[in-house]
Amino acid sequence: MPAPSSSRIDPVIGHLAELAGGAAGEPPGLLAVLAGMADPRRRRGVRHKLAVILGLAVCAVLTGARSFTAIAEWAADADAETLATLGVAGVVPSESTFRRTLQRLDGDAFDDLAGHWAAQRTSPGLGGRRVIAVDGKTLRGSGHGSEGGRHLLAAFDHAQGAVLGQVEVDAKTNEIPMFSTLLDRLDVAGAVITADALHAQREHATYLAGRGAHYLLIIKRNQPGLHAQLAALPWRDVPVAHTQRERGHGRTERRTLKVTEVAAGLAFPHAAQAIRITRRRKVKGTWSRETCYAVTSLTVTQASHAQLAAIIRGHWGIENCLADCTYG
Repeated sequence: MPAPSSSRIDPVIGHLAELAGGAAGEPPGLLAVLAGMADPRRRRGVRHKLAVILGLAVCAVLTGARSFTAIAEWAADADAETLATLGVAGVVPSESTFRRTLQRLDGDAFDDLAGHWAAQRTSPGLGGRRVIAVDGKTLRGSGHGSEGGRHLLAAFDHAQGAVLGQVEVDAKTNEIPMFSTLLDRLDVAGAVITADALHAQREHATYLAGRGAHYLLIIKRNQPGLHAQLAALPWRDVPVAHTQRERGHGRTERRTLKVTEVAAGLAFPHAAQAIRITRRRKVKGTWSRETCYAVTSLTVTQASHAQLAAIIRGHWGIENCLADCTYG
């Protein structure tokens, strides 16, 4: 079925497709960035600029296109204003043009280019601190028959939810060795990196310190020694640092944080504070309770208790979004 025709340019597409970039001093627009991609095609017979093909493909995917055919249909049905904004002059690229071009494209180079652009656009500004979640995602619909789907390890900006970088995780390995490979592509100096229990690795903590970054890592029983150390801390004597209540979708949730300094004695590199998170949920009249722990290299002077709670909440929000939107 053809994509519905656009009567006027989508404001999101218009924002992404700024041809000349923003105001003076602002990062360039998306098409200007895409123009920096190396063209994989032979020069002979080329009818459409690579940036035009990529710009159309990006915008089509933003509207829900999930195949080369759907991308071509969206481009064919786009109105004149949208096409002009995206730099189309004359005939719209065909399905075969999209397919051949995108199949030959250097995916890693495109990821790096798009991630760098996203990092520029989501810069926290002077005095701000970027918080980056590292989490895995399996691409929906990428599996075929007995073959599993393609799995990516990605870095997400907490504030904007933008993907700053991603690397593919081979089926014969896991996410752990790809952690530094992913972050090597990013400027993480001064940033806080959050990750789930899988990445609560001593090597990761040492790596982040060497890059000038902080961490906040969830600790579960995959690190039995560290988990036991955290559980054994005198939490009864530690006052509640932060409390948050949420209601919605028939559920009530109450989260409490306790935070204590652990500059010495905790067997984890550069750990400055330990955190205990208690989550109590009420669903259909039944209460449940879950307790988990985290460690962070942020000191008490570098992040308030409310800021630590916001960082944890931001990481879980990204995890939940990936579970709802990406897997399958």
